[in-house]
Amino acid sequence: MKPIAHHIPDEILVAYAAGNLPHAFSLVVAAHVSMCDECRVRLGAHQAVGGAVLEDTKQMAVSADLKDRLFDAIDLPTSTTAVLAPRYQASGIFPAPIMEALGGIPPKWKSLGFGARQSVVASDSQGAVRLLYIPGGMAMPDHGHNGLELTLVLQGAFRDETGCFGVGDIEVADNDVEHEPIAEDGPACICLTATDANLRFRSFLPRLLQPLFGI
Repeated sequence: MKPIAHHIPDEILVAYAAGNLPHAFSLVVAAHVSMCDECRVRLGAHQAVGGAVLEDTKQMAVSADLKDRLFDAIDLPTSTTAVLAPRYQASGIFPAPIMEALGGIPPKWKSLGFGARQSVVASDSQGAVRLLYIPGGMAMPDHGHNGLELTLVLQGAFRDETGCFGVGDIEVADNDVEHEPIAEDGPACICLTATDANLRFRSFLPRLLQPLFGI
């Protein structure tokens, strides 16, 4: 496997470390960090800086009444037995954060036509994250963006106007990027991609099918 060449920008890592990224983008970042030693080290540095800032922040006295109301507002389990969320390990091409999001089961694919498939992992008012399966040599429709798009390659590779992306690489596309991703010949390209707005397709057919596929 080639070394990872495309990494997460610092501003996105800082937002992730501070807990300010929407869930869809956080999942892509977590999956990439689990695959990339360099970004894992950089994330640790940002987290250490954040911890140091908190330690240097002047403490504020809180009244007993306010403290009681804050604890009352926290939704605590009624059972005395701690309930831990299930944890999953990496499986095949899917890193542990993706397996966690999938609940430990393989993705459920839906056809996009011509051999391409998608599996929506999560979706809310702030964005959606999905797995894309693109057969080798296939081009995706030319499109622009109405917001941010993060794409992490899990298998195979793709290329577009900005470069070539292999396993572990992450592409960051925003309103200024318009591209036509093409899967490299060979194994199907499988990606995890997150968006916070619908794409802008140039061709009529993708625009017609867009509401059906929710992209």
